Amino acid sequence: MEYYLRWILPFAVALVAVVLGIGLWNMMRGGDPNFSQKLMRARVILQLVAILIVMAIVYLAGQRAG
Repeated sequence: MEYYLRWILPFAVALVAVVLGIGLWNMMRGGDPNFSQKLMRARVILQLVAILIVMAIVYLAGQRAG
């Protein structure tokens, strides 16, 4: 399981960066504020998912070592 999570983590982090970039780009060009707000909310959720993946990796690595 830890092996798969280690492969998923870079994609989760990249997805956070992409959503952040799209949201910032939309705000800088003066786009729809509601769309930017939705993107920033999605970014927060994606960050939560990425953090949970990291926590699962650390937990599983500790279980394997102990």
